[in-house]
Amino acid sequence: MSFFDSLKFSRLKEGLAKTRETLVAKVNRLIFAKGKIDEEFLTQLEEILITSDVGVETAQRIIVSIKHKTKEKKYESQEELNELVRSEITNALVKGSSNGSDPFEFPPHTKPYVIMVVGVNGVGKTTTVGKLAHNYKSARKHVLIGAADTFRAAANEQLEVWGKRAGVEIIQQLHGSDPAAVAFDTVQSAKARGADVVIIDTAGRLHTKTNLMEELKKIKRVITKISPEAPHEVILVLDATTGQNAIQQAKLFNESVGLTGLVITKLDGTAKGGVIFAVSNALKVPVRFIGVGEKIDDLQPFDAEKFVEALFEKESH
Repeated sequence: MSFFDSLKFSRLKEGLAKTRETLVAKVNRLIFAKGKIDEEFLTQLEEILITSDVGVETAQRIIVSIKHKTKEKKYESQEELNELVRSEITNALVKGSSNGSDPFEFPPHTKPYVIMVVGVNGVGKTTTVGKLAHNYKSARKHVLIGAADTFRAAANEQLEVWGKRAGVEIIQQLHGSDPAAVAFDTVQSAKARGADVVIIDTAGRLHTKTNLMEELKKIKRVITKISPEAPHEVILVLDATTGQNAIQQAKLFNESVGLTGLVITKLDGTAKGGVIFAVSNALKVPVRFIGVGEKIDDLQPFDAEKFVEALFEKESH
């Protein structure tokens, strides 16, 4: 592991500290106390998973898989038990992730690669747009941001701050302008300038009678008119601290605008990091990035195996 990779892993481990204290510490205590897999062990493990916001479906799938494995082989040592539980939790998460693909590479014919970022206010959407722009800029891409959250007064100012930090230009209009017009201008400008990536920030709530989902559909339609394959991605930003409520939000957005990926933010501020399993399972939409801190480089491409490794790694390591 390079110095840069180990630094990112260290930040990931720090960011998951609260989830580790609840989910992993309880699992470890159960394994230590029981020492063998029986019905009582499985019942208690399922309870730990559900109360850690892993979600009922995911918890049940893990339990069924463990039952199946223990029919084939006896898991008796604590080390074997620990490895089995960890392996099944990893498997549950890998199924809902985009492991192995480079999030900063895309086919050249898709230029400009258009990413529409959606989510309710307060989840860290605009911050995520800024951090995404920084990530793509660091990958040597020419990036433009479209400030299509024109209803929230502070949104443009917030984007300007993040744009300066990332060294990325922002296309914006006056407060209250038509968001679809901003999206249109941004994609047109990107084509004219030969930009590689366009990131469109959108509203999370409207101060008008217009329905939010209808407004987002309109933005999507306008982008498609300019570039038939675009938007290439519709990414939903979810706040991990909201736990199971995140799943309902995700379902609504998915029904309306068809999600291609998820960003889970604020993992460092919650013990509900298990929700990442629940959302992945409920939507079958990959988690693309996770937020593990406030800094500009604390938005990390999601790797399920690294996530579980950081979750289970002892603090002394």
